[in-house]
Amino acid sequence: MMYPPLYILRHGQTEWNAQLRIQGSLDSPLSDLGRAQAKQQHEILRSRDLSGYRAFCSPQGRAFHTASIALDGLCPRIDTDPRLVEIGVGAWEGLRRDQLGTDPHMDETEEGALDLYERAPGGEGFDALRNRCTAFLRDLTGPAVLVTHGITSRMLRLIVLDMETHEIADLPGGQGVVFHLSDGLQTKL
Repeated sequence: MMYPPLYILRHGQTEWNAQLRIQGSLDSPLSDLGRAQAKQQHEILRSRDLSGYRAFCSPQGRAFHTASIALDGLCPRIDTDPRLVEIGVGAWEGLRRDQLGTDPHMDETEEGALDLYERAPGGEGFDALRNRCTAFLRDLTGPAVLVTHGITSRMLRLIVLDMETHEIADLPGGQGVVFHLSDGLQTKL
């Protein structure tokens, strides 16, 4: 399926991101660095023509705060959609990665921790996340700017790029960046 052109942003760093704490449906305020990252996203986007683009955002505070900074003066309004929330991590919400009782030599990088989101007890899992992201994307009627979360951002991009779920770690992450997707191609701005 072809999707309209998209700009996809992950929220800026939060206090819990800095502590390697898993947020899921919980929330933590943006750190000073997170607010600076949102300003960086604003600088990236203000050089783009967003005429005709709608803005959608996760209703979670960290994403909405990022959107309010990154899209300030660029989009007439920001609509929230619950399908853009972060993947649910069940019993692991609010815990630091070193409290999970997993491998003590675990790769602490963002890419190394991706499988945690699939294994979280009582969590949503990648299949359910893919289903809700697909439903959101199918409802889009035109170009959009999406402000969401780390795992949800990757899943949205995975779907648009027609990749398999197991390839999620092949996509770059990052805060303070903007991904442009158009005609089946992704560009990191």
